[in-house]
Formats: sequence, C-alpha cells, structure tokens
Amino acid sequence: MPVNIPTLLPGHLLPIPGITLGIAEAGIKKPGRKDLLVMVLDEGTHVSGVFTQNRFCAAPVIVAKQHLTYSSAIRAMVVNTGNANAGTGEAGIQHALSSCAELARLLGCTMQQVLPFSTGVIMEPLPLDKIVAGLPAAVANCKADNWFNAAQAIMTTDIVPKAASRQVQIDGKTVTVTGIAKGSGMIRPNMATMLGYVATDAAIVPDLLRAMVHHAADRSFNRITVDGDTSTNDAFILLATGKAGHSVITSQDSAAYSVLQEAVTAVAADLAKMIVRDGEGATKFITVQIDAGKSSDECNKVAYAIAHSPLIKTAFFASDPNLGRILAAIGYAGIDDLDVSDIQLYLDDVLVAEHGGRASRYREEDGQRIMNQPEITVRVVLNRGLASTTVWTCDFSYDYVKINASYRS
Repeated sequence: MPVNIPTLLPGHLLPIPGITLGIAEAGIKKPGRKDLLVMVLDEGTHVSGVFTQNRFCAAPVIVAKQHLTYSSAIRAMVVNTGNANAGTGEAGIQHALSSCAELARLLGCTMQQVLPFSTGVIMEPLPLDKIVAGLPAAVANCKADNWFNAAQAIMTTDIVPKAASRQVQIDGKTVTVTGIAKGSGMIRPNMATMLGYVATDAAIVPDLLRAMVHHAADRSFNRITVDGDTSTNDAFILLATGKAGHSVITSQDSAAYSVLQEAVTAVAADLAKMIVRDGEGATKFITVQIDAGKSSDECNKVAYAIAHSPLIKTAFFASDPNLGRILAAIGYAGIDDLDVSDIQLYLDDVLVAEHGGRASRYREEDGQRIMNQPEITVRVVLNRGLASTTVWTCDFSYDYVKINASYRS
C-alpha cells in the first residue's frame, strides 16, 4: 500500500477559474474504468511545459512540443491512459494528430491549439477509434470541479490518485494552485514526471511561466526516482488562466512572482512525493540528503547512486540495516578525488559511519530501529564544500517485480 499518503477527497481540490475538465470510459485497455481526460482552457490561458529527454520519446510528446511552439493560444488538452503511443513510428504521430483534430472539431478551435498526452503500454498502436468515440462524452462531462475524477482518469499502475491544492494572496487577491499527477513505476524523470498538470488562476506573462515550470520541475519531479527508468512519455505542464484579478506578474524580481513560484513548486513537490510514496510495491519512503559537497553535480551523483541501488532498496524493504551497501554506493558514485575518511553517514539521527568505517558509537539495534520505520532519511555529509541536494525514493518489494512482470496482462 502507498506510504503515508493522506486520503484524497473531491472537496480537497480547488477549481481553477478558466479551466474545465471532463472524463470518459473509452475502454482503451480495460472496460469500465476512467481512461480519457479532456481539459478545456479559456481563451487567454498561458501554457508552458517540460518533457522527457528520452530520445525514444512518444508521439504525443513530439506533437505537444510542436503545438506549444506553433501556438501561443492553447485551448485544450487530451490525455489517455492504457496506451503510451510510444515506439509507434509515423503512424503514432498521425494518431496523436488525429486525436487533436477530433477534439478541436468538437470544441471549435484549431488542431494546433490542442495538446495530446498518453501513458500506458509502449510499442502498441493507439486505439484511435476508441479515443474518438470517447471524446464527446468527455467534452459533455466538462466541469470546473472535476479535478478528483481527472486525477483518477490519468492513473495506470497507481494505487491512489495524486492531487493537491494551495491558495496564496497576491495584491490582496486569492490565487489558487491545483495540480494532478500520475506515476508509480518507470520513474526517474529527466525533466518532470510521468504526467503532471499544475494550474493556477494567477496572471503572469508567458516568459516567466516558462521559467517557473523549469524551477518547479527541478525542485520536485527531477528529485524523485522509483526504479531509475526515464519514461518515453514524461510531461509536466503549467497553466495560468489569469482570472485571479491581480496585476499581471511581469518581473522575476517581484514579490508576487516569488509568492506564486513558491506555491507552484510546493504543489509540484507534493505531487512528486506522492509518486514515490505510491511507487510500485513501495513500503518505505526514503529521503536521501547529501550535504557539504563541492558542487550540486557531485551531490546529485551520490544521491542517485544511493537511490538507484537495488541492493540498498531491497535492504530497506527487508528492514535490514546492511548499511555497508550505502558506503559502496557512495564510493562508486563517480567522485574521483573523494576522501572517504572525511565522510559521515547518518540514518535519521543515528551516526552510522565516519573516518572511513563504522562509527564507534553505532549500534545495530539503533540502525534496526530506524529501518523498521515507514519513513527514513539517509544523510551523507561529504565535508567538501557548501553544496547540497535532496532526492526522494522508495524501497523495492516483491510486489514491484509482480506488478511489472504482469503489466500487459
């Protein structure tokens, strides 16, 4: 079961003026489940996004990036689960374009004003006929308070829907930020998450929105890993409808920009952590914190060496304080001039290793006590400088293998 994710109720999610959402059961992979989402955006909504850097990126990623370049007036998004439309060649591109064209026809906008997104099985043809058949029902279902159903409609192997809302004050006006995401396995984003959508009614110029989506991704979705795999379909989209009624944000140096950036990043971080907490078969939520490095780059190397290690992740699943595995990961992280005698390793508040080996006051029972917890912090102090980083990950359980062994069945 997911690790300490609070129960999400529809009333927890705040509508964003200028956006309506509709869902449908299109039967893309399995009958009787929500698997098609449409988001309709009022005219004047600004949209920016970041996408997977996997060179084998999916057809909808290619089309969405093109449409964001062609059009400054995105009016809708269509998201399907059950099929990734990745590894599908030119036919996949045409299917993604056709889904955009059909939604554009229903909404009375141009095809270039629609962004497509897909998630699910790779290298299988997109069932375009089912998507086209389901779009009218999704459009008819569009309403402002449909965020909870939307979070359910984009799930694949997720056990629980992932969504969050926050409100802040800008120029005396209440500004709302609401987001949804999906992801559970194949998570090591190289930009964002599997699929994530964060929306606000704030008014902000497009260039600053682009800066904000990168800032938020780097401090949230780019800091999580479940299994070290970067998906073909990752996308993180930030939308701003401008309906809140405050003065348009035009400067990164303004207090209004800082307030909005903090709220957007906080919602993105909430969603990113939920993805790890719902990692396929996860039983432990692990924070890997690297301090006192020479640079962010070397801190990241150490953090991901620890977070990606199957030996470390299986030890956490077993609650086995076999912590020498962490020292090994630090050693192979790729820092050529690392002096291991300077390093300190902590498990929560327990000093495990220093001076190149086991700390003199470390006791196995202290390590065992921490390993038995559902949430654990691994902290490595490199004592080389002032840089630091934090990465969130989870353990590997038997269920991870079971889920991925039977993913297509």
